[in-house]
Amino acid sequence: MSEEITKYDKNNNLIYFKESDGYECWHKYDKNNNIIYSKNSYGNEHWYKYDENNNEIYYKNNVGKEVWYKRDKHDRRIEITEQEFKEIEFRKKEIEYNSRTKCSRFELMEI
Repeated sequence: MSEEITKYDKNNNLIYFKESDGYECWHKYDKNNNIIYSKNSYGNEHWYKYDENNNEIYYKNNVGKEVWYKRDKHDRRIEITEQEFKEIEFRKKEIEYNSRTKCSRFELMEI
């Protein structure tokens, strides 16, 4: 008889499971219930980041893979470089600040 153990947090997110063969996996979530970290008993680790719309914008694992994402006009995820991601974020901030009638000098320094 195979037995699986599962544990959930208060938001019903799976935070731990163990299979009958001994395989285990742990998960951590952000305040929006997006998975931000996972680790398994094989030593694999994964990190995730999300934008304000809960779209994944970043992925990294412990063996060196690191990927940044943007969304196309059809809301499909596209891999981009970290530099491209930073340029996109810069343009967003620039548009936001330019649309204001007043900005503090500290806000302008962030651009």
